[in-house]
Amino acid sequence: MTKVLGGRDFWLAALRQESATFRHAVAGAELTSTVPSCPGWTVADLITHLGGEYGWVRGHVARGVATAPDPTRPTPPAGADLSGWFDEQTAALLTLLEELDPDLPAYNWAPQAKSAGFWFRRLAHDTALHRWDAQFATITAEPVETKQALDGIAEVLDTFLPAGRGRCATDLTGVIGLVATDAGHEFFVRQRGGGGIALLDTGTLLDDEPTERVVAAGTASDILLVLWGRADIDVLQVNGDERLVECLRVG
Repeated sequence: MTKVLGGRDFWLAALRQESATFRHAVAGAELTSTVPSCPGWTVADLITHLGGEYGWVRGHVARGVATAPDPTRPTPPAGADLSGWFDEQTAALLTLLEELDPDLPAYNWAPQAKSAGFWFRRLAHDTALHRWDAQFATITAEPVETKQALDGIAEVLDTFLPAGRGRCATDLTGVIGLVATDAGHEFFVRQRGGGGIALLDTGTLLDDEPTERVVAAGTASDILLVLWGRADIDVLQVNGDERLVECLRVG
């Protein structure tokens, strides 16, 4: 059964590290350069998106209420230095989160507890993914750290897919096993027709219900990148109908 593998301090440390690495990746890059893993985006769009996400979360996460905030993301002022603006957004966000109680009531869009802790986790993983995008566009993309990738996989399974944010285009029903070979960790999911999923423990695989089954194995980082559409399924070793693995993709 999937479970949250991180916690406040882990996610804060990941956010600090990944935001700094993102900043290094875009430093000196041509702002008009394309980002192949984000079709239609440039490096400038990537910086604006991530900095805007930081500013938006900072604007609502400490209100102490779970009502939906204004969805408008902040954007840099006309003519602003994008890197400097991103640095300001990052510093202000980290200052806030370092003092914020993760149990404080806060909005989120998922079937999760409406508390600020959701955003510690979400921003850590969003930053890691866009750090990878930035490196892929400008230098050499490094894998996501194993424990963070594992929790990122768990987030896809326990947050994005239950919230209806998957991209399953088939009515196949079956059981998918994701095996992180570098961590000795497994995730099991039952895909239902119409895109619904159920998270399983390994014992459930022993039942007699006839169903399609597939196992996809690879590093935790590669599995995460496949689920987010950053890597092709063929980077994994797949035994079974890979269309079931496709049903877990959210990007």
